[in-house]
Amino acid sequence: MDALVENTALPVLRNAIWRVLTPLVKILLRHGVPYQEFAEEAKKVFLEVADAEFALSGRKQSSARVAILTGMSRKEISRIRNRSGQTDQGAREPHNRAARVISAWVSDPEFQTAPDQPMELPIDGVNPSFTDLVRKHSGDMLVRAMLDELVRVGAVEVVNRQVRLVNRAYIPANSEVEKLRILGTDVAALIETINHNLQSKDAPLFQRKVYYDNLPEEALAQIRILSRTHGQQLIELMDKLIQPYDRDINPEAHGQGRCMAGIGVYYFEKFSATEISP
Repeated sequence: MDALVENTALPVLRNAIWRVLTPLVKILLRHGVPYQEFAEEAKKVFLEVADAEFALSGRKQSSARVAILTGMSRKEISRIRNRSGQTDQGAREPHNRAARVISAWVSDPEFQTAPDQPMELPIDGVNPSFTDLVRKHSGDMLVRAMLDELVRVGAVEVVNRQVRLVNRAYIPANSEVEKLRILGTDVAALIETINHNLQSKDAPLFQRKVYYDNLPEEALAQIRILSRTHGQQLIELMDKLIQPYDRDINPEAHGQGRCMAGIGVYYFEKFSATEISP
């Protein structure tokens, strides 16, 4: 990037950092995460990204080059590299499988009374059953564990050993920890899309929004309803269209590599519209 473009983009990028960090810092402070802890995590991310994405072609990434890229000292880089990293992958797995079971329940004809009408299922003993659903669409997760998880988040009700779907999405309404995991996945996915569109010379990934900045407060309740209704319809439609390509669901779907793709829909509002206007 030449100096002119760099100098032109920097103020805009700084403003973007401010906007992205402001809601994140609200969450961090509410959960007692001080600046120093945030800064330590940020250093780890700078180091990992510099190592993975900014190495010179055909050469191993050196601490000296990482120091130049990140502004950290080589001593600091060595300290961070020697610390063991943490991962939330194991904790995310039940979430992924629970979401997959709900998705299958609203799309797999075997578990429906009619198109888009999930069947009320006995826990076991009759075909089709909730046990059949879990074994078909969640891998090797225990049926009891899956049922407990879906009950816990309010996705299903169990009456007389019959399981009824009451929420067509996996939304951990009562678990702040699960909501924070969603923060880590959904926001990251959106920023990855924006990053792709900023640097890619190929076709951009789909990224759109619609908003108005002079709405009366009284209109927001109806707009929320519209967003939930039509947003859910879009998600369910895309779920049905993408499912045939997933080899976990459709073993006949062949091809190379293992990729992830999806579509996210979110609603936003502010009582001071100037805070979010571009």
